Amino acid sequence: MKSNLHPTYHQTTITCACGNSFTVGGVTKDLRVDVCAKCHPFFTGTQKFLDTLGRVDKFIAKRQAAAGFVKKNKSQDKEAAPAKSLKEMLTVKKVEAEKIEESK
Repeated sequence: MKSNLHPTYHQTTITCACGNSFTVGGVTKDLRVDVCAKCHPFFTGTQKFLDTLGRVDKFIAKRQAAAGFVKKNKSQDKEAAPAKSLKEMLTVKKVEAEKIEESK
């Protein structure tokens, strides 16, 4: 067996940001943590729930404001709307061809 393979085991003092400290076994002598069981909201019962109702209302207001906005497409005019029947398609093509001939 190899010697000096395992780290040395110490009594570790864990100190929280709230001031609470306790002792456990570990490989370091001192350890500092941000949150412990004495100050964590889940364990203390002082957990705060966010008011999501205000966020939902804000989202709905944005959606209603955007509903009145119609995106304009410059390439699409009422005259260039697709024809409904073959006869209308041929008529539109004929009118366009006549316009091109007149412009020459």
